[in-house]
Amino acid sequence: MEMNNLMDLGGGVGWVGTLVIGAVAGWIAEKLTRSDMGLIMNVIVGIIGAYIGGFLANAAGIQLGEFFQGWFWGNVLVSVVGAVILIVVVKMLRGR
Repeated sequence: MEMNNLMDLGGGVGWVGTLVIGAVAGWIAEKLTRSDMGLIMNVIVGIIGAYIGGFLANAAGIQLGEFFQGWFWGNVLVSVVGAVILIVVVKMLRGR
């Protein structure tokens, strides 16, 4: 399996799709973790979370393509999981 098979933000999604997925994933992660971030931070956290989630899913051998048709929902799910992990780790490091 190729490393970026699960979620290739650059291939097929484009930069507009990356921003939309990042904003949606960051907003969902913000609500799940009861954080208070703005739109720009939601996008940044969502995009970074996408790479974290994609790495972890690839490492675990999870194939979201088997569960979801199309790129949007699978990418959002992976991005949300990664963004939640990122927010929790940052909160732990800050001591909140």
